Amino acid sequence: MFLKPPPGIDAAALPAAAPIRMPAASAIALALALIAPFLLYWQTAASMVAIWNSSETFAHGYVILPISLGLIWRQRAWFARLPARPWWPGLLLLAGAGAAWLAGRMGDVQVVMQYAFVSMFPLAALTLLGPRLAAKFTFPLLFLLFAVPFGEIFVGPLINYTADFTVWAVQATGIPVLRNGTRFELPTGSWSVVEACSGIRYLISSITLGCLYAYLTYRSNTRRAVFIGLSIVVPIVANWLRAYGIVMIGHMSGMELATGVDHLVYGWLFFGVIMFIMFWIGSYWREDEQPAAAAAAPVVGAGKSASLLPVAVAVVAVAAMWPAFAAVNERANHNPQPVQLSEPGIAWPQTAGFPDWEVHYMEPDARMKRVYQAPDGRPVQLQLLYYRNQTKQKGLISSVNRLAGDKEAYHQVASSQRSEQAGGRTLALREAVMHSADGQLVVWHVMWVDGQYLTSNVVGKLRQAQGKLQFRGDDGALVAIAAPAGDSQDAARATLRAFLAQHFGAVDAALVKARGR
Repeated sequence: MFLKPPPGIDAAALPAAAPIRMPAASAIALALALIAPFLLYWQTAASMVAIWNSSETFAHGYVILPISLGLIWRQRAWFARLPARPWWPGLLLLAGAGAAWLAGRMGDVQVVMQYAFVSMFPLAALTLLGPRLAAKFTFPLLFLLFAVPFGEIFVGPLINYTADFTVWAVQATGIPVLRNGTRFELPTGSWSVVEACSGIRYLISSITLGCLYAYLTYRSNTRRAVFIGLSIVVPIVANWLRAYGIVMIGHMSGMELATGVDHLVYGWLFFGVIMFIMFWIGSYWREDEQPAAAAAAPVVGAGKSASLLPVAVAVVAVAAMWPAFAAVNERANHNPQPVQLSEPGIAWPQTAGFPDWEVHYMEPDARMKRVYQAPDGRPVQLQLLYYRNQTKQKGLISSVNRLAGDKEAYHQVASSQRSEQAGGRTLALREAVMHSADGQLVVWHVMWVDGQYLTSNVVGKLRQAQGKLQFRGDDGALVAIAAPAGDSQDAARATLRAFLAQHFGAVDAALVKARGR
């Protein structure tokens, strides 16, 4: 925004405003305050880099910071036209980001820690420079958020939607399809929609490029919003068409084409063409940049930059107090005692002959798997997985935890929430139906976190964070019971219901005893 001269005064007759120069001490304080979060939260920064290294989906994270710095350099003229005026209320926002990081640390939610860490940079800039000057760098600063490796939460829904569309499109073509979950069979062969087919890589790449393109190409926020919306919708639909096309190529070629490496090559070529068309069409509505004369106009009454040293010290202090508290809390919550998981007092006799299946979770501190014979003769498997001093490599709640691995015989074909009576209480739990060539299993499972039984991962993480903040440790466990469905899933449910009613108290007592504090 530019200040206009009073009516009747010729702007050209006004004296040129002298460029605003930031004192060297303030410039050094600004640089150190913005570098401090890297040093204070280096483990969080390292966790982001580790994901960039290990996942091609997020390898673009390496270029986000250079692009952001390039965009800031592109707008550097504003430093000579507007003064830096520290905005002290920004410290409250910075403290909020630190509190979010601490909550993520307590609940071991890496993505929350990473977003909180990255958000500290635009908030620190807002506090140090003031709203007026920092507003000129809003997009370059917020663009840093794309460095956070986020998006795996959408893999599951994208897989299901891709499978839905592919099966529908193949059937609409006149080809019979037999579907089982995300796997389906055509007369010429079998197909499965897995993580690589979800389109998450296309979606993340498209959104990142779409936001950058919209910022550089348009000045109207409406046009920017429309183009960003297209960068979300287009790759999803394009991935559906890509999956359908690959299945049809494989079907028409007798499974000779599009079943190996060429499967991925076709996908990226198709995505590249779609993105080129989207950007090419978007270029027809481009808006020219602001005229150079207007951009260079002096800001009347801008004033001088204030000293940044006091607010820079305050920014570093606010940023530093959260990792300091986390270190103290971590030592207090660490429990060096090994987990002793006692045998629960189950009245049903133990038996053998249960299908070869077990929960595919991170390796726990203690695991128990037993098979019991119900009065009706149906076997029931009980699995207990107990976790203590949890980390990213060993946790009860994680995106990598599954009831079955991708390469195992069993795969999940249905899931739902249930409410059952167990040991005199109402217990909310999850039900999953697992399928294999040998038949189906009905699985009921529930998490035990800080002494409470939960089914929601979000609530579980919040409960874990609450327990650690109150210095009660982070012990947690998974309780899973399963029974073969045979000819009737309802009969299996009746057996599981009887097990809970009679033996849930014994299982709960075993978990409480293992916690020991």
